[in-house]
Amino acid sequence: MSSSIASTRFSFLDRSRTREGHDGPQALRDTVTLARTAEALGYHRFWVSEHHGVPGVAGSAPTVLAAAVAAATSTIRVGTGGVMLPNHQPYVVAEQFGVLASLFPGRIDMGLGRSVGFTDGVRRALGRGKEDADAFAGQLAELLGWLDGTQQAHPGVHAHPAEGMRIPPYVLATGAGAAIAAAAGLPLVVGDLRGREKLTRAVAAYRSAFRPSAWSRTPYVIVAGTVAVAATTEEARRLLVPEAWSMAYSRTHGSFPPLAPAERIEALAMTDRERRLFEGGLGGHLVGTEDAVETGLDELIKETGADEVLVTTSTYDRDALVDSMRRLARIAGIG
Repeated sequence: MSSSIASTRFSFLDRSRTREGHDGPQALRDTVTLARTAEALGYHRFWVSEHHGVPGVAGSAPTVLAAAVAAATSTIRVGTGGVMLPNHQPYVVAEQFGVLASLFPGRIDMGLGRSVGFTDGVRRALGRGKEDADAFAGQLAELLGWLDGTQQAHPGVHAHPAEGMRIPPYVLATGAGAAIAAAAGLPLVVGDLRGREKLTRAVAAYRSAFRPSAWSRTPYVIVAGTVAVAATTEEARRLLVPEAWSMAYSRTHGSFPPLAPAERIEALAMTDRERRLFEGGLGGHLVGTEDAVETGLDELIKETGADEVLVTTSTYDRDALVDSMRRLARIAGIG
């Protein structure tokens, strides 16, 4: 194992994807089961995501799901990747994380993003517009103020039990997110691995602009992306087939279908555009045997200086996914 891999933390993010024959409620239960697996394998943290009105994704309430994950585990850190702050009132988010941190002290992470609903209908249902993403920096400052007691927007109002708690905040970067994280002096979560040059530029800009804060004295970078490890390169590649097809289908039909078995997808007659999008979805990830992925991880960590790698792999075959997680844990020397 290289020294760069040995000094890097490894964590897992699950998006609670539905699968053929396994509905949304089952997807959420699968997430909780996967968290137990990640803990047993020695992963540092396990995060869940927020998506609204997305067919094929069951994770719509990340703080609720994080509570279930934390209750089912005992040592792994649990958090959100992330709560999309423009969709919520910062005061309520502070209260929710205060409750989580009270119930599971020392284990809760507060990952925050700036995305809003992905369609006009969803945004209307949330009472938000595209422009609300531009208010993220101010919302973030307000949220942190509810935690440390410095907020002045609402004199005499306090977020109980959150006020005074040290709940670690993280900023998920898309577009301006890296600059906001640097200005606020917060850890950065950035991806994905397919745009390596863009990724390294964002990390370099974040480190250069980082201003120490009470939350973090030094920059901290978590690189997120898909990693698939198997006994052969072909087996590893087939782990990516269900998600690649789901993404291609969404781009051509407007909705995410449940993840389907790889062998059925490979037998589909795709249009030229579907095939192009599908093949594109298979590229740029860290995929292959343990030796190949170890080499790729070593290069990634050296290029970005990542302090942590957050794995986001989704697939139909849960046994193959767990095997991939186990092989990655072996590469990382965790557990």
